[in-house]
Amino acid sequence: MERYRDLSGRSPVTAYEAFERAIAVLFRDGTLYLYDYAMTGQRDVERMKRLAVAGQGLATYISQVVRGRYGRRLR
Repeated sequence: MERYRDLSGRSPVTAYEAFERAIAVLFRDGTLYLYDYAMTGQRDVERMKRLAVAGQGLATYISQVVRGRYGRRLR
């Protein structure tokens, strides 16, 4: 997984891994979620990938837009 840069210094996201049709996001509390095209939607997954690379806004996007539309909780 790639370390999330967290430019704000306040994000609950610590790491992510981008896949062709999905992104896995690791949160500070140890939970790991997979957001995929099937459940989350292509547009939102691709936006999440861009935010992850930028290091800012990923957690806010998840909480405000994506909410509970994740494919699976991995841990």
